[in-house]
Amino acid sequence: MIAYIDWTVSSELIPGFKTPNLYGVLFVSGLIIGYFLIKNRFKKEEISDAVLDKLVLYMVLATILGARLGHVLFYGPYWDKYDSTGRIIETGYFSHPGDIIKVWEGGLASHGAAILILVSLYFFSKRVVNKPYLWILDRVAASIAIAGCFIRLGNLVNHEIVGDPTSLPWAFSFHNYYDEASGLFDATPRHPAQLYEAICYFISFVVLFYMQRKGKLNQPGYVFGLFLILIFGARFLVEFVKVGQTARDFNLAINTGQILSIPLVLAGAFLLYKATRQTN
Repeated sequence: MIAYIDWTVSSELIPGFKTPNLYGVLFVSGLIIGYFLIKNRFKKEEISDAVLDKLVLYMVLATILGARLGHVLFYGPYWDKYDSTGRIIETGYFSHPGDIIKVWEGGLASHGAAILILVSLYFFSKRVVNKPYLWILDRVAASIAIAGCFIRLGNLVNHEIVGDPTSLPWAFSFHNYYDEASGLFDATPRHPAQLYEAICYFISFVVLFYMQRKGKLNQPGYVFGLFLILIFGARFLVEFVKVGQTARDFNLAINTGQILSIPLVLAGAFLLYKATRQTN
């Protein structure tokens, strides 16, 4: 007999209503925890609450818009896809542009969030806090990591971004996982890829928070470089047991998530190397 975890948790808080849902609660909880972590850091460095309020605005908008647009652009599909009988097997965002704003239904890409957060924080560092770019990146790294942990837990309760089938005893049978390719719900026991990532992100948060406390903020780029290596290195590895999120992923040696992670890991290694050399 194959042992597995029967995962029947529903994201619905009110039966029959898609919103509000547990996914949204977890998403917002991650942002709130991140906010208080940054607030505590700013308080120690005597940075005003007015600056923090502006940072929150930059970060929240960049996270939500970047993650959603990243999912739409990187993972598509862009247009409706039909089978031989004319039945829609995949709903495209460009065919139904109104679906793009439905963040509460899931479908967020961490790479998209990372890109827009980097852009927004560049403008924040120049226009608001008037400090070097790496100064702010080092200080938000741990908060982003814990927020990512909660977002992946949201994916878990949403029965999305699942792993490949497995017979391991900790496999999850996702009863609400809908396989768009077959048009059926598929409860086959699978790797809980979302949980793997959530655990990795939590460990990354602990490491980054420790490094901040140990004075590594005095080495510009050290904490953020480590963040890129830990977060996107974990993402690269977990992708090996994750179901491809686009049709093209099944024809590639490494999938879209891994391709997008490689330059971020390399950038992190460069920042870490540069920060370490500056202190030698």
